Amino acid sequence: MSSRFRIEAALAALLALSACHKPPAPQAEAPGGAGAPGVPVTALIPADGALPGAPNPRALPYYDNADAVAQGMRLYKQFNCSGCHFNGGGGIGPALMDDAWIYGGRLDQIYATIYQGRPNGMPAWGGKIPDPQIWQIAAYVRSMSLPATIAANGGGTPSQHPAPVPRAADAHDGWRLPDGTVERTP
Repeated sequence: MSSRFRIEAALAALLALSACHKPPAPQAEAPGGAGAPGVPVTALIPADGALPGAPNPRALPYYDNADAVAQGMRLYKQFNCSGCHFNGGGGIGPALMDDAWIYGGRLDQIYATIYQGRPNGMPAWGGKIPDPQIWQIAAYVRSMSLPATIAANGGGTPSQHPAPVPRAADAHDGWRLPDGTVERTP
């Protein structure tokens, strides 16, 4: 047996042994954050299913919270969300200043979109951005389409002077498709 073969065999054995004593990989957090109820990723619900009636309670601290919206605006810029969504008017990604929400327009649904990502381009930020910061970005994104935000700006970029999201703004099921229809289950 050649010495090169013995060295390679010894290295392979060491690698195999070191893999046996490897600590277990950390478990990924469940979609929606720890302890968060599941949020559907589409308004299409199987037979006998129903859309959730109330927003995720984890969203409550972010309603009527001007500081959360301001921090969300800062984070939106830092994480280059405008690279796809521009200043909320849409571009590569969908517009955020209208009332068309493919995956739901409530604060908790926007959080889920940011956390889980979406097909065709929206990356998943869960595990990369801390949960409170995702909620702040969601609050800012939700604020872009508020009439108070749009009126405060009077121009084409209402995302620059966002209003806090009132709790009453999300007193709906959150689904409005780009064609303006609301998808509901029978």
